[in-house]
Amino acid sequence: MSVRELVVLGTASQVPTRHRNHNGYLLRWDAEGILFDPGEGTQRQMLRAGVAAHDLNRICVTHFHGDHSLGLAGVVQRVNLDRVPHEITAHYPASGQHFFDRLRYATAYHETVALTEAPVGTDGVLARTPAYTLEAHRLDHPVESYGYRLVEPDGRRMLPERLASHGIAGPDIGRIQREGSLGGVPLEAVSEERRGQRFAFVMDTRLCEGVHVLAEGCDLLVIESTFLDEDEHLATEHGHLTAGQAARVARDAGVRHLVLTHFSQRYSDPEEFGRRARAAGFEGELTVAHDLQRVPVPKRR
Repeated sequence: MSVRELVVLGTASQVPTRHRNHNGYLLRWDAEGILFDPGEGTQRQMLRAGVAAHDLNRICVTHFHGDHSLGLAGVVQRVNLDRVPHEITAHYPASGQHFFDRLRYATAYHETVALTEAPVGTDGVLARTPAYTLEAHRLDHPVESYGYRLVEPDGRRMLPERLASHGIAGPDIGRIQREGSLGGVPLEAVSEERRGQRFAFVMDTRLCEGVHVLAEGCDLLVIESTFLDEDEHLATEHGHLTAGQAARVARDAGVRHLVLTHFSQRYSDPEEFGRRARAAGFEGELTVAHDLQRVPVPKRR
């Protein structure tokens, strides 16, 4: 059975707390797993969340600040220790190649896994698979940073009433889907377009064009909200978003489910981020993320 969900491994920003690990997020997308921003402690959080090294197919790093990448060394060594049988592809800013190299070879270990390096140097498509297209878009942070967007191909939803009216049933349903028509009846006459699901991952950034491009029309948007609105000057200074800014982006982009994360340790009440998001006008489904939480991708419209 296919599963599409976000497994939250860590939600802290620069400094982990007693209750929040450094960043780490696994997107389960059917048979694939994409690990985003493995901060320090990610390997242990994977164990606690029931995520195995064999679940990983891609690793996507937004930028090379420690809370988003220090766990990479442990994750890379774990997939080799567990002898993951399939290729794993790593995406990360090309300007941080020297950081990736240091983390990949931080200590001695025996390499057993095909880890393909696919650095990101410009906006655009990184990979196309039957299940999704993976894109990257530049963000605005003191170091080079990219957000990631996953888009499922559009498909078609079969309409039982129309199929019945044309006398199409049983194996002929699969045949018209494969061939595009059957006995003079086009596929369009017995089906409707089904928009593919969309997911985006937006970490450390000021408001910029890339944020809006990544968020547009998403079913599930994971976005940083490091600061509360009264500290917007700090957010701008350090290259971050506030809860209100993140919520307005989601509102204007038509996001269905908004996941706020990457919280500064200066705030004691995480639920205040949710209240600020509602005050900013976001009316969709809202999650203020906490460690080891699972968030399902919303069902297709």
